[in-house]
Amino acid sequence: MRILICGGAGYIGSHLARELSTQSAYEIIIIDNLSKGHLMSIPNGIIFEKADIRDKKALDRIFFKYKPDAVMNFCGSISVGESVNDPLEYYENNVVGTIYLLQAMIKHNVKYFIFSSSAAIFGNTKEIPITDDTQPEPISPYADTKFSIEKILAWSENAYGLKYVCLRYFNACGAHESGDIGEDHDPETHLIPLILQVALGQRDSISIFGDDYETKDGTCVRDYIHVTDIATAHIKALDYLIRENKSESFNLGSGEGYTVKEIINAAINITGHPIPDIVEARRAGDPAILIAESTRAEQILGWKRKYDTIESIVASAWKYHKTHANGYDN
Repeated sequence: MRILICGGAGYIGSHLARELSTQSAYEIIIIDNLSKGHLMSIPNGIIFEKADIRDKKALDRIFFKYKPDAVMNFCGSISVGESVNDPLEYYENNVVGTIYLLQAMIKHNVKYFIFSSSAAIFGNTKEIPITDDTQPEPISPYADTKFSIEKILAWSENAYGLKYVCLRYFNACGAHESGDIGEDHDPETHLIPLILQVALGQRDSISIFGDDYETKDGTCVRDYIHVTDIATAHIKALDYLIRENKSESFNLGSGEGYTVKEIINAAINITGHPIPDIVEARRAGDPAILIAESTRAEQILGWKRKYDTIESIVASAWKYHKTHANGYDN
């Protein structure tokens, strides 16, 4: 099968490409505009086209040239705060770009679509853990773009016969077991890389926003899913879609999560470096606990996390960051 990975030079897309490249059943084509992605993250021998999914002519050329059998979409802006400040940019990049991608699929008779969604669509739900059937209530433009795309996919199946899988997850983290590729955002906003920057001497401390929540140690609990486990879920979703020809949505979660202090302590143990923290005021709107279960993915896809401890996740991230202190600029 020919798989078109949109956003395949990004963090999650590059790990998916790495996993797919080890399986002879797939031929991979990556498109990415490299606004956030990194050319160095793409495995050797993979076809790459620099293009933006908002460019209809480029999409038409690529679909005509490579004739993919399925499309996986990782393109999208991901900062909640940035989306609040510039919602129109987020709707253009995330929603309009996906619409153009779907239109190209329909024009070129491509039937299968895997969408990298987000558990952010559930908002600050009081249903903990979040189940596959929890009602979405997005509370940011970013989350709403993801949920809008999910609704567009449902209507597109009804109108055009498109088949899709949506995968919803919170915090992708960790790095490939080789240490060759990992997380490199500019600016970096994710907790584990920020903590490891302290261990690397690139920042003096890590901020903890509130330590008086009703959790085991007073700090917020969040779901963290290893990026390779997310990549594996996408492959299993593709296999399911082709086998069953049935659209579906799946949560990818741990069902338990980890506190901020647990992650800091894991990083101290893994790196052997002190990691000072500073407790600051709570951030407005931060719930004490946000975790999801993944019953449906486990039962239907046969998905199971390989990295099921915070120590294994942090250790993989550290293996990458200690040799890529400046990301791919190294």
